[in-house]
Amino acid sequence: MVEEPLGLDSEEIQRLGGDELLVRLDSKPEGLTTEEAAERLRQFGPNALTEEVSHPILKFLGYFWGPIPWMIEIAAALSAVVQHWQDFTIIVVLLAFNAVVGFFQEHQAGNAIAQLQKGLAPKARVRRDGAWAEVDAAALVPGDIVRLRLGDVIPADTKLLEGDYLSVDQAALTGESLPVSRAVGDLVYSGSVAKQGEMVGVVGATGMNTYFGRTARLVSEAKTVSYFQRAVLTIGDYLIYMTLGLVAVLLLVGLDRGEDLLELLQFALVLAVAAIPAAMPAVLSVTMAVGAMALSRKKAIVARLEAIEEMAGMDILCSDKTGTLTKNQLTLGEPVPAEGDVQDLLLMACLASEAENGDPIDLAVFAGLKDPTRVDAFTQASFTPFDPVSKRTEAEIRRGGESFRVTKGAPQVILGLCVGDDFVPDRFSAQVDELAGRGLRTLGVARSEDGSRWRFLGLLSLYDPPRDDAKDTISNARDHGISVKMVTGDNLSIAREISTELGLGRNLEPASRLVGVPEASSDVGAVLESTDGFAEVFPEHKYSIVKALQDRGHIVGMTGDGVNDAPALKQADVGVAVSGATDAARAAADLVLTEPGLSVIVGAVEEARRIFARMNSYA
Repeated sequence: MVEEPLGLDSEEIQRLGGDELLVRLDSKPEGLTTEEAAERLRQFGPNALTEEVSHPILKFLGYFWGPIPWMIEIAAALSAVVQHWQDFTIIVVLLAFNAVVGFFQEHQAGNAIAQLQKGLAPKARVRRDGAWAEVDAAALVPGDIVRLRLGDVIPADTKLLEGDYLSVDQAALTGESLPVSRAVGDLVYSGSVAKQGEMVGVVGATGMNTYFGRTARLVSEAKTVSYFQRAVLTIGDYLIYMTLGLVAVLLLVGLDRGEDLLELLQFALVLAVAAIPAAMPAVLSVTMAVGAMALSRKKAIVARLEAIEEMAGMDILCSDKTGTLTKNQLTLGEPVPAEGDVQDLLLMACLASEAENGDPIDLAVFAGLKDPTRVDAFTQASFTPFDPVSKRTEAEIRRGGESFRVTKGAPQVILGLCVGDDFVPDRFSAQVDELAGRGLRTLGVARSEDGSRWRFLGLLSLYDPPRDDAKDTISNARDHGISVKMVTGDNLSIAREISTELGLGRNLEPASRLVGVPEASSDVGAVLESTDGFAEVFPEHKYSIVKALQDRGHIVGMTGDGVNDAPALKQADVGVAVSGATDAARAAADLVLTEPGLSVIVGAVEEARRIFARMNSYA
């Protein structure tokens, strides 16, 4: 029988060694039995994201509950009491119209939890009763032994136990722009995708206990009351108190004069009906709905009407880097050849690559070769893919009667292979350090005629370039009084380099400045307001950054495209899902861009301010 507690989170799974985790989970390398798995499934529930779903009818009825609806309902009741049926009909129609518009917009916005669930793996290979079988991912339980390989969506948070390596794309979860290598003892997250390799691991957490599930929980917890709603409530409260005061004065003065009480009450009811702003919510909703149609023509789809008012007042825009400020497309920087020219260096790097694997590094190398047909003159007799042990690729190349080997990989490894009387590795090591300081990833390339003595050919630099319109968009946003802050999961060096290139500045901080510090801390708040952005950020950090800025009185916008952005998009006053965003990001956002680039946001802000001016004039 499984001992309690077994509900481990990702931090605990990462901290425990493989053997310790098996003991803690009461599991073994041969896997669980069918009976044990069934018992744990009853105990922990299915490996799926859960949420409390309100019935649509209850959601619709919720639009008749609150201070403004109460006022309108009182007005309707008073009209019925004095038998002003024409007023009664108009008020009821306005009340129903406002509820229908609000319910329709919420329905259109979709459900972020349901969209997140689409990212979970539908099937998983698991060892049960000592044999491998394929089961629904929802049936996985802590302690299951699973096999992960190329193309698999990781079904649960899994500790790797056996195998050489696994290359995992977790950009949608953490914002990292490149796949990461994982080996025995490492943790891979539910919802990430295996790009290379094959390994066996033990499931440590399922469902809402996974890193993926924690993101979903943040989405479900993220709630904010819009400034528009607060403004309407303030107007409503003012009118209620004013009406009650006038009615009290009317009754007291009338009674003092000896007037008929019934006649006074009827007059008071007429006054109350006239003072209650029955048409205001409907008029404002229609104004925003018309504005939403105007924004859609600017390639911005409004999912929540109140976001139009928020957009008009937005003063801080937190922007994700990968895929938002940058193209999320690995690009070759300026190569550094040790001999020959740049194209010869790139040719050798291409021969040490395989384009058909779809590896982003290999594709970037091939894209840099001006004449791709040069590769056709060579035959790749054998190819050894990259792995985290050797940290390089290697290929045996033939052309006619000639045979040689080429390799590319981590520069320290390639430099360590190379020999020669006139070869000075320190010169190239200094260049590697200089490129790393600018946030560029580097690769070394070498060639060997006999497979043992290697000749260094040069260095390649790789980076994720900024979007073409990003710098101008940031400048335009500042002209509109909006401060832009970059929030990214990449390391500090890369973040600073991109931030400088975009004109944001170099004043960036690692997200660890937030860890363990209360969100209400004035020191953290001051850093948040003064910094140009944050690096090495996890989803809960993004959420905390947005919330802390809101606590300091800012109207905060957040752009993003991945699962990791969904909680912050939901919490932000204006969550903006950029073009190409995941379903989860679009469902959590208030504004969905249908055209690449961020320039749409500035146009949307201008339109929103015009809409707000019309709303303000009416109010």
